[in-house]
Amino acid sequence: MYRLAHRMAGDDDTARDMTQETFVRAWQNLGQFRGDAAFSTWLHTVAVSTGLNVIRRRDRHRKRERPIDAAHHVNGASPGTRPLLQDRLRAAVEELPEIYRVVFLMHDLEGYKHGEIAEALDVAVGTSKARLSRARARLREALRDYEPEFA
Repeated sequence: MYRLAHRMAGDDDTARDMTQETFVRAWQNLGQFRGDAAFSTWLHTVAVSTGLNVIRRRDRHRKRERPIDAAHHVNGASPGTRPLLQDRLRAAVEELPEIYRVVFLMHDLEGYKHGEIAEALDVAVGTSKARLSRARARLREALRDYEPEFA
């Protein structure tokens, strides 16, 4: 749960809060678990829902605006000052819209299958696949100026 929360939130403190809130909500809503799916799938549904609520609440209170000029220096940066690919990828993932970011994180980083993601997010399997495809396309676009292999 913590690993998923950390990937969704991007920082340790928020991830810890999300994990704690997930287990509190799971305990409070344990009676709603019907047993139609695995308990872990239900718990991940609670985690994703909780995480999205925490992120929305955090973003409402904290403006995450960056000046557009900050992005333009990347192309002209000298090799010694170029950001690492990992940092660029992390930033690109954080910039994805929530609906794409969650599917990307669950599928590509957590290893969930589209059926599990669809059930957790209460969407169709095709919707999960489409969102993953769009997330990957946006990441390729965000990283295309970093290395030619991403184009």
